[in-house]
Amino acid sequence: MLRGAGLALLGFALAGCAASGGPGGAAEPSGLPEVDRETGYTGIVVGAADSAGWQFGSETAAYRYRFRQIAPSGSFSFRDRELSFYFRPSTDALHIQVENLTDRPVWIDWDRSTFRVPREGTTDRVAHASTRWQDRNGALAPTQIPGMQRYGDYMFPMSYLVDPGGKDAQLHRRLLPEDDTAIHYQDAEFGVDLVFNVDERPRTYTFRFKVASVIPN
Repeated sequence: MLRGAGLALLGFALAGCAASGGPGGAAEPSGLPEVDRETGYTGIVVGAADSAGWQFGSETAAYRYRFRQIAPSGSFSFRDRELSFYFRPSTDALHIQVENLTDRPVWIDWDRSTFRVPREGTTDRVAHASTRWQDRNGALAPTQIPGMQRYGDYMFPMSYLVDPGGKDAQLHRRLLPEDDTAIHYQDAEFGVDLVFNVDERPRTYTFRFKVASVIPN
């Protein structure tokens, strides 16, 4: 079984996936993000948190999210004759598990795949677990999924990458904020158009998700 960084294979099919933080009262929304003094960005994370269990946000999150899958409609899953998909949206990234149902290898073509940015509605290149700051302007190697195997990973917009200052670490902005700006993401849509090479032919799989609710902790 192939696994992406930090992606657990438990509990993907949830009917009401929630991002939730630890204890703490919700502050009155100010509309101003909490800016990291060193980077100038809000909500910088290293990689993406393990998606196992029920806790998706950080311990200091002021808000938690609930999501729903709107295209194709379903409970964070989709299946055809060749591939089976499971998703777990979180505040850090969009987690994914793909199972190759055939006895032949398939490939994820990252360079031809795109990410729809939450709230903005614009599209960006897709960054995933192995993408680093220095990769942002170059070609990304495709990922092979052998026949009858599973692959786990996480994804976020390429423009969310943050310069790690020469360190070999993946720094990026959160996919969704956890501070007072979270209230502006109610009903926000996001997702991916993933291009797979199946039997040496490109095939695009479109997935869209929506913030169903933003709830103060």
